Amino acid sequence: MIFQLFVEQGLNGLQLGITLFLMAAGLTLVFGIMDVIHLSHGSFYMVGAYLTATLGARFDNYLVGLALAIPAAALIGMAVEWIAIRKLYQRDHLDQVLATFGLIMFFNEGVRMIWGAQPIFLSPPEMLSGTVEIPPGIAYPQFRLAILVTGLAVAAGLALLIQRTRLGMRLRAGASDRAMAGAMGVDIDKLFTIVFGLGAGLAALAGGMAGTVLSVQVGMGESILILAFVVVVIGGIGSVKGALVGALLVGLVDTLGRTLLPVVLRGAFGASVADGIGASLASSSVYVLMVLILAWRPKGLYGT
Repeated sequence: MIFQLFVEQGLNGLQLGITLFLMAAGLTLVFGIMDVIHLSHGSFYMVGAYLTATLGARFDNYLVGLALAIPAAALIGMAVEWIAIRKLYQRDHLDQVLATFGLIMFFNEGVRMIWGAQPIFLSPPEMLSGTVEIPPGIAYPQFRLAILVTGLAVAAGLALLIQRTRLGMRLRAGASDRAMAGAMGVDIDKLFTIVFGLGAGLAALAGGMAGTVLSVQVGMGESILILAFVVVVIGGIGSVKGALVGALLVGLVDTLGRTLLPVVLRGAFGASVADGIGASLASSSVYVLMVLILAWRPKGLYGT
């Protein structure tokens, strides 16, 4: 029984980790390349979920809705970069925090005006609505496994993009020395717009898939944004590889902590006391992990 619980929650932790990676990958690119603290990144996670729900209902197909929501959110992100974020590049981080916090409020109220305040529930595609048996005889939802596979495919695609393409070469050059890259002919403004749109698209993909596991509601991006920042710090700012490793670590620690700590503590305390202590310890476990990793590697696992 404990083994089955461990396997199921371990897979749930990996699925949460993949969702966090899709958020953190865009966040670490924006922060690492553009040097912008982007608190409104979680808003594109929320917008992606709402667009997936609306477009999926319009075409009566979840996958079509998700496929259309990603570029739509990327275009919205590019527009936000051009209208608002571009004016913050030469400002200090406090101005960036205040401005992007204002964008959170703008997006939340905009979503509330368009879709209302009631949560929306997404259903996974029918072909992935069943379960698959994982040895030894453990049934696990197919769609959660599809999220895992999708996230790993995106990670591989990002690695190829950054390491093997001309755009990736420009991204690395912009992250290393923005002024020198501009002097060598790289259009920095265009590059930053592409990076911001890419980050918004990845956040929308995460939101569109998470909407089938969680409810789609106003403000849903704020809670996951905090964990995404923890992932970026653990993995190292600007490192996509670090974002993947950090996200999987955070996902596993958070999920297994919330599930297994109360069970373990019941041997020493009563059920109600153990549940309370376990929940408190689990909620702080990812931050303890972050402190331990930063004590060992102050710039994160793959920070430079």
